[in-house]
Amino acid sequence: MTELLKSYEKITGKDVIDQLRQLSNHLKGMKVVHVNSTRIGGGVAEILTKLIPLQRELGIDSSWEVITGKQDFYQCTKRFHNALQGARVDMPESLLKEYEETNSKTAEKLRPVLEDADMVFIHDPQPAPLMNLCKDRKGKWIWRCHIDISHPYRQVWRYLKSFIEGYDASIFSTAGFARKLPHPQYIIPPSIDPLSEKNMEIPEDEIKKVYERFGIDPKRPTLLQVSRYDRFKDPVGVISAYKLAKTKTPSLQLVLAGGGASDDPEGEITYNEVVEAAANDRDIHVLLLPPDAHRTINALQRAADIVLQKSTKEGFGLVVTEAMWKGKPVIGGNTGGIRLQVINHHTGFLVSTPEGAALRIRYLLHHPEKIIDMGKKAREFVRDNFLITRTLREHLTLMVALIHENEDRIEFG
Repeated sequence: MTELLKSYEKITGKDVIDQLRQLSNHLKGMKVVHVNSTRIGGGVAEILTKLIPLQRELGIDSSWEVITGKQDFYQCTKRFHNALQGARVDMPESLLKEYEETNSKTAEKLRPVLEDADMVFIHDPQPAPLMNLCKDRKGKWIWRCHIDISHPYRQVWRYLKSFIEGYDASIFSTAGFARKLPHPQYIIPPSIDPLSEKNMEIPEDEIKKVYERFGIDPKRPTLLQVSRYDRFKDPVGVISAYKLAKTKTPSLQLVLAGGGASDDPEGEITYNEVVEAAANDRDIHVLLLPPDAHRTINALQRAADIVLQKSTKEGFGLVVTEAMWKGKPVIGGNTGGIRLQVINHHTGFLVSTPEGAALRIRYLLHHPEKIIDMGKKAREFVRDNFLITRTLREHLTLMVALIHENEDRIEFG
């Protein structure tokens, strides 16, 4: 066993690692390619950064390609993202043309790699047309959707569906996101890497220095939300909840920590809205962090008393998982993948309004023993359900199933 796999064994137990090795025996030497739209920023990039090295450790020839385009391409795919989450959006023909041309150019560049692969994972809408542009493909193609598409804007979904229907399988984060498609669908929730810089144990003095750097008082209660500056993450709603809770706890502080992603052109607009909503309140710390500020986020999450993720739409919310792994109760939006993680009244609270969030904040601050109890339950829930080894196991299982799809029995001797 490699040292990398051994390091996970200390957290997950030996049986989990043995199962991974057993599954991978059917897949050694396979060429697997993942394609998404960015190497930095966002949960998809974080998962692939860890998943691919682990697949390689198990003898799978796994690689990662990225589709990139001009500003109109990102404008188009951001509108796709909003529409898939239920917003009615206008889709000009010029943007759709740029989207299809960008995929055509990417296919020209990547065709030798993609057509030679035994299995290709296409992540989200950005590279969805690539399959139809690789006519001589020999392997299986899987569309992996990380977005909450439970109630998509039909016009946009109908357009995208035309590219997705021909795939051999698709993956969704929860059963509620799955759509009617003419191929097998798999449910694989995302997960975190407990050994990454964002989730590993760090010294107390490092946590203290992060608070000092941003002028946060470690002696006062602190609320934290970590997320991209995106309207669906509802950072302005978080500020409203904080202001309501502060009427009962004047010493309360709020930290909003986030940044943007290279494929999200709306981040700056939302950031400016947040700064305006903060209205020079010295107890609101609006932090614009670079994509690689992993240890800083780690420190902020460990030091916070309560973590929020008050999204109105959420594919999964890895920041929820991260906070729970650090023993924090999470007050999360009652939506999407957050519902898989925040078990109401046990690992945190689910809320739908700023008023509801404020009520739960006040309750936890006045019952500190609940913060500790919920935090312990949250960490164990993540250990059992949302670590990268579980995602790896389910990817391996999916690949084995697709390879042996016409067989009645698969032997794992």
